[in-house]
Order: sequence, then C-alpha cells, then structure tokens
Amino acid sequence: MARESNVKRKERVEEEAESELTFAGLDGLLGYLLRRAQGAMHRDFMAAVAEFALTQKQAATLWLIQANPGVSQVEVAATLGMDRATMMSVTDRLEDRGFVIRKRSTVDRRRQELYLTPAGQSTLRKCKTRVNEHEDKFSALFTQAELASLLDALKRFQKLG
Repeated sequence: MARESNVKRKERVEEEAESELTFAGLDGLLGYLLRRAQGAMHRDFMAAVAEFALTQKQAATLWLIQANPGVSQVEVAATLGMDRATMMSVTDRLEDRGFVIRKRSTVDRRRQELYLTPAGQSTLRKCKTRVNEHEDKFSALFTQAELASLLDALKRFQKLG
C-alpha cells in the first residue's frame, strides 16, 4: 500500500480542521488573517522559485544588489529589515553559490561592496520571471482598486517597524 506523503497528510488534516473547528472570532483578527495570507504567499513563492533553491531573503538580496551595484551589506540589511548576522549569512550563501562577489570599497576600506556575478544575474533574471508569475496569480484575486488599497495598507504596516 502506498504511503501518504507528509504534504498530502497535512493538506488533508488542514481541510478537516478548517471544516470542523469553530473559530470563535479568530478568523476576524487582523493578525491571524495577515499571518495566514503571508503563509499562503510564502508557500507559493517557494514553489515558484524551487528550481533556483533561493529563499525570499536571498532573492530579495539579489534583487537589491542588481538594482544597486556596489551596495553595502548594511544597506541591504536595513532595507530588508534583517539584522547584520542574518545578512552576513545570506551574503555568505550567495557568495558560496557564485552569485555575489564582495569588493572592498575604494572610498571606505571598512565597507564591503556587493555585486552580482554573471551567474547571479542569470539566476535572478529567471527567478524574476517566476516571481512575477507568482505575483500575478495573487494580484488576480483583486481589482486594480482593491490591490492598490491593499498595497497601501501593507506599506503602512511596514512603516511600523
């Protein structure tokens, strides 16, 4: 007899739990709904970019380095809301994979500038195509006005920290 995969089992349990449990207001809490929406977006993102074996943080880091050649790790970390240790780990992994190189700044020797390698450029170009498809899938759930309102509201949350 074939074994049920963990993913299938989890989906079945989630479907059963959703249909049987009383939420008692939980499903009306903003934080709960945001977390569930983020989970859905994250799972779909990871599936969309699975062939590149990149996390959201790694993809965002490549994205910012491409748009800002020579940017420092500190600037990328601050922009993405990451602590320095996490940023160092992300950059190390991207460098180990041959996607990023560090160069000492000629202006400030304490600063490490980040650049994409040709492999990083190529991977990011392909990854962006998948990310755009992922974004289109979720954006299609809303009218243009709804999407604009949602993005505005989410940006307000982002400003809180």
